[in-house]
Amino acid sequence: MLTLHRSLLHLYPAAYRCEYGEEMLAVLSEVQAELGRQSVFRRVVSGVHEAGGLLYGALQEHLRSITGFYGSAMFSPRRFTMRSEFRFPKATVTLMTIIFVAILVAMDRAKAIQESIPYANPHVGPVRSINFTVLPSLLLVLAGAGVAGAIGWAAVFALRRSGVQRLSEIGPADNRRSGGQLTI
Repeated sequence: MLTLHRSLLHLYPAAYRCEYGEEMLAVLSEVQAELGRQSVFRRVVSGVHEAGGLLYGALQEHLRSITGFYGSAMFSPRRFTMRSEFRFPKATVTLMTIIFVAILVAMDRAKAIQESIPYANPHVGPVRSINFTVLPSLLLVLAGAGVAGAIGWAAVFALRRSGVQRLSEIGPADNRRSGGQLTI
């Protein structure tokens, strides 16, 4: 029976088998040793039960490695697992697709409503263009951010120079000469 269990362990993904294979074999050996004193029927029932558990576990691990979800939690709306190689849960793609479809349906309904309402708005003259371009505005924002950063850096540099540098210049001999009081 242990040979059957050992061969069923090869159905698990290789990474899982490397991490837990020895431990699983040790547990199955202990179960087999305890069942050695019981009847043949009990050993067969237990062996079939363990073989079924190994098959189910292998299927679960393969599903988990493909989907990232554990067992029955794959269809549970409350369970979203994150794997280390993904930045977002895999459910993000599904939710974004649902949102995209909802937006398309809303746009289609809005278009249908617009077409169902008779044209009642008076004609508005041509819209005048405003001389506004993105590049000068972006350069202005970047220049402002650069000036703010320079002012912040200067303030931090001045505070660091005034406090830390002066404290580092004080030695133990200066403390004894001033009567135990620090002078800054």
